[in-house]
Amino acid sequence: MYFYTPLKLKTKSFSKFLIMSEVLRSAFAHQKRPLLSYGIQFPAAAARHVADTFDASRVYILCSGSLARNTDALDRLIAALGPEKVAGKRIGMKPHTLWSEVLEIVADARKVQADLILTLGAGTLTDAAKIIALALANEVKTYKELERISEGPNRLLNIGGSTIPIISVPTSLSAGEYTDWAGGTEDHSHRKYMFGPPLLGPELVILDPELAEATPDCIWLSTGMRSVDHIVEMLCATVPKTPESEKLAQDALLGLVSGLLRCKKNRADREAHLQCQLGSVDAIAACMSISLALGASHGIGHQLGPLGVGHGETSCILLPAVCKFNALHSANRETQARVCEVLTKDPIISQVLCERSVDAASADLGDILDAIIRELGMPRTLADVHVGRDKLDILAVNALQDLMCQSNPVPLTQKEQVLQILEMVVV
Repeated sequence: MYFYTPLKLKTKSFSKFLIMSEVLRSAFAHQKRPLLSYGIQFPAAAARHVADTFDASRVYILCSGSLARNTDALDRLIAALGPEKVAGKRIGMKPHTLWSEVLEIVADARKVQADLILTLGAGTLTDAAKIIALALANEVKTYKELERISEGPNRLLNIGGSTIPIISVPTSLSAGEYTDWAGGTEDHSHRKYMFGPPLLGPELVILDPELAEATPDCIWLSTGMRSVDHIVEMLCATVPKTPESEKLAQDALLGLVSGLLRCKKNRADREAHLQCQLGSVDAIAACMSISLALGASHGIGHQLGPLGVGHGETSCILLPAVCKFNALHSANRETQARVCEVLTKDPIISQVLCERSVDAASADLGDILDAIIRELGMPRTLADVHVGRDKLDILAVNALQDLMCQSNPVPLTQKEQVLQILEMVVV
């Protein structure tokens, strides 16, 4: 862990100097990148690293539309960087990273000769930046060329690696900033494609709990459950885990769930927000510490998203049902029981279970997760997100093509298996 010397900041609202210290460290113990920065406000951290770490002078900014409309975050960022360093910007993208928008930004970034991409917002922008960097490295201009650099049977054998660096300032907890994978949705089929190495994720992630307070509950809490989904599917996987990876995952799980419940009660609790942010980092670290693909909650969720459902909401709807499905087929009952034991020892979680009349001694993991998600006020059924029975068939067909459905503790190889899970959550 590294600590920068105190930074003197002059802000728009205060004439006095504020003294704060930045924490700069690797996100993961055994990797140099991505770097993780927190402790100072995001504009100062971004300006420092654009200049000192990356020596960039033509920054392309992808900014959340809601942040640009409802806060001064983008203005503060541009002022800190210096307007002369901002070569281009895109304000707002539709959810699930549409290929049409990705290609528009690729063309614009190429035109202005961007030498760094900076995202200010949630997971759609992060995925977009990763795909854009890969597309720029491979001179991609069309849908067909974009498909050729995605995972699948039409993938090119030789794909050039991403070269343009990415800085992410996340305002959600889905934790895509820490992976070398991204999802993008083909507009016409509504199918989500995965893009992997030689794609590279952000080299620097800047955490700012004060900025995170502006994120609506529906996004902050649901994407927090997305990170919980990472951990639960990792802990419940049937592959061997090291004691270190299991301990890291259990600690991250408790930190995330208790932090989310605290945030639900008080969105001004910055300590709880930072606890959630750091918990999402540890969730990914635990998953990356072993060779593991996640399970059906992620796999089906990848295809549910393009039907108009948020990244985190897919986990809120599917994770308890997938746990019940796997237990029903006796795939991982023992591992699920260990996760139950971890969760029910926490006093904040135990209180929620008690208030919701859930018997911690007899409840299964699906029941416990259901109570937590309901306490957070998140959707629990497809009906809650306006997805009807008419969508189940195509959803099941698309899900079977997702690698994470095949790596589920009960591998999903037949449409009927996916439909069995979906029937649990349709209404």
